[in-house]
Amino acid sequence: MSETGKVTDRPTPVPPTANGVDRFFRISERGSTFGREIRGGFATFFTMAYILVLNPIILGSAKDKYGEALDPVQLTTATALVAAVMTVIMGIGGNLPLALAAGLGLNAVVAFQIAPLMSWDDAMGLIVLEGLLICALVVTGLREAVMHAIPQPLKQAISVGIGLFIAFIGFVDAGFVSRIPDAANTTVPVQLGGTGTLTGWPVLVFCLGVLLTVALLARKVRGAILISIVTMTLVAIAVNSAADVKSWGLTTPEWPDKIVDTPDFGLLGQFSLFGAFDEPGVGVITVVLLVFTLILSDFFDTMGTVVGISAEAGLLDEDGKVPHLGRVLLIDGAAAVAGGAASSSSATSYIESAAGVGEGSRTGFSNLVTGGLFALALLFTPLLTIVPLQAAAPALVAVGFLMMTQVKQIDWDRYEIAIPAFLTIAVMPFTYSITNGIGAGFVAYVVIKTALGRAKEVHWLMWGASALFLVYFAIDPVRQLLL
Repeated sequence: MSETGKVTDRPTPVPPTANGVDRFFRISERGSTFGREIRGGFATFFTMAYILVLNPIILGSAKDKYGEALDPVQLTTATALVAAVMTVIMGIGGNLPLALAAGLGLNAVVAFQIAPLMSWDDAMGLIVLEGLLICALVVTGLREAVMHAIPQPLKQAISVGIGLFIAFIGFVDAGFVSRIPDAANTTVPVQLGGTGTLTGWPVLVFCLGVLLTVALLARKVRGAILISIVTMTLVAIAVNSAADVKSWGLTTPEWPDKIVDTPDFGLLGQFSLFGAFDEPGVGVITVVLLVFTLILSDFFDTMGTVVGISAEAGLLDEDGKVPHLGRVLLIDGAAAVAGGAASSSSATSYIESAAGVGEGSRTGFSNLVTGGLFALALLFTPLLTIVPLQAAAPALVAVGFLMMTQVKQIDWDRYEIAIPAFLTIAVMPFTYSITNGIGAGFVAYVVIKTALGRAKEVHWLMWGASALFLVYFAIDPVRQLLL
């Protein structure tokens, strides 16, 4: 046999670089492929790219105590930069398909609750302080210990509740469901469409997107979610050019006049760590309560998101624990610090990462794709944000279904766990908050166990977390007692 023949008969070696990447991210070990990770990274980006529009709108529409407003262009740059950097760090350091960006809800607290009491620099300083304190909780092991103290059925209920929550977000963002104005004098809080009926082209695009997504999922088509997002974006662009559409909401699906824009990093570093404590008329107690509220919301929102995404990806171990949890939580805490330091509000783990998981993501490699797209958004924001919510929201509905399937793992015959699980699941979408759902489940679990004379079965950290949630739910009367 010739030397040429010998070489030809040997198996073609995998390039060392590819082998190294696969081993580092454990792609094959987790049953994934580079193709699935890339598709998942794209899907996650497109389902959360709205934050590049929404965060500047929320923060930019508010003024601080001195009447100052943040620049929308600078906010867009800061939002994209923090999302890009922290998503990549989570991928490399945490090896989870978990993207990060400015937290919705937290940014509203900053804009409408904190900023009116102080300057923007002082408000963002509180975000940095909150992130540092969360990192301290991680380093001491307290944050991870709390997560391990949660009973497995409650973790599963958290995943199911998040599934319903993000499906509800999809319906609301697309205009399929809307809040009935208070002037209607009705006890019904939401309704179909804007007037009780489905009207307008944007809602039609959403409905077609849902049908396309579920049909592709039912046929087990690879890339179903991403195919749906891209297809419906193209449909939306065509509809927008051919029909008279009054409004698509935050993002209008039309080809932008300018594809490339220069990033403006003017907001980076504009914060004062302890400036809020010196603000006249605010008071130390008020500042402490504000920081406490931020920590509690960030703490348990992240906990629910990390557990939910990991469970959906099948990454929890036999004890229901998240791999490398301490590292993941530390990176999430650092993201809050980065968000405050960049004046884009606290950054946190995004439940929209479930879209990538639904597309096949199982490792942090997909974060390199998502983070890379956010980095591109620094230059190509006009092009990358043409995806309207109506084209991306069907992915949230579909992933909500996928996460809902975990409900079968809960023992509904055991009321001591079934009732807290039910409250966890129900309160999340009904109050539009992951934190509220977790809190309701925790408190109910402790109360029921105590009522059954089995209080000793409750981990002491569950007692502590439930006590904090009682303060959280009663924060207004607590504030009135202390002030």
